[in-house]
Amino acid sequence: MSSDATTVIELVQASAAALQEAGVAFGHGAANAFDEAAWLVLWRLQLPLHTLDEVAQRPVAAAGAQAVRALIGERIATRRPAAYLTREAWLQGVPFYVDERAIVPRSFIAELLADGSIDPWLGAHTRQALDLCTGNGSLAVLAALAWPDVRVDAADISRAALEVAAINVARHRLGARITLLESDGLAAVRGPYDLILCNPPYVNAASMARLPAEYRAEPELALAGGADGMDFIRALLAGAAQCLNPLGVLVLEIGNERAHFEAAFPRLEAVWLETSAGEDQVLLLTREALP
Repeated sequence: MSSDATTVIELVQASAAALQEAGVAFGHGAANAFDEAAWLVLWRLQLPLHTLDEVAQRPVAAAGAQAVRALIGERIATRRPAAYLTREAWLQGVPFYVDERAIVPRSFIAELLADGSIDPWLGAHTRQALDLCTGNGSLAVLAALAWPDVRVDAADISRAALEVAAINVARHRLGARITLLESDGLAAVRGPYDLILCNPPYVNAASMARLPAEYRAEPELALAGGADGMDFIRALLAGAAQCLNPLGVLVLEIGNERAHFEAAFPRLEAVWLETSAGEDQVLLLTREALP
């Protein structure tokens, strides 16, 4: 980019080209170079996000263009996810604070909360939910927003992540309905629950070794699931039935680990739920199906 006068769209295009050329990895709120460039440019210029069309031809002063170049340079040099630079991420259009203490929220369970896919297993009996491995608290917040009569416990082993979750619970004014719990898996949760949501660490060891720098910038505790990715999930499934009411269900995200899941739990009758990434990412288990 030159230091001459430029427009917003020219900055976005030049930034996207720089990100692409540098070979940065995406997946923390943007799927490609152009979308991430638009996000970073609009954020740095303090323009409303998702309004690129309206501001595309707006001139940008030299100081603003330089600030954008510096931000893009930082993204490339550090390989930190864009969400850690802006301190904000979105799920289903809802904004959340995030920093390096917690994984960048991107769970496909958020889609299921928004589109009602889980609702057939819920009902008037659904009063108490648990968001296990809550991270920055985003799924707990989305669950509380989706079901106004449900109280939500949000649990994580990481006290640092819970500090971030507390920011988001306060931001969305849900302190009266969301309780944060420090818990190693199910060890210190309250229960029994009518619904457990869990996006656990599930990345297998071979995949962990191949992760791009952007993913290695996140807490490893939130990602690494052992040799086959199932370490946390084994413990979870061993104790989940005792934490669920008779009509309760567990909604579990396993990412790209379906083959490992089915090898580890060949007798489980799981319901695979459709997401934008297909039918292999998220499953549902009734209490009856659990050991």
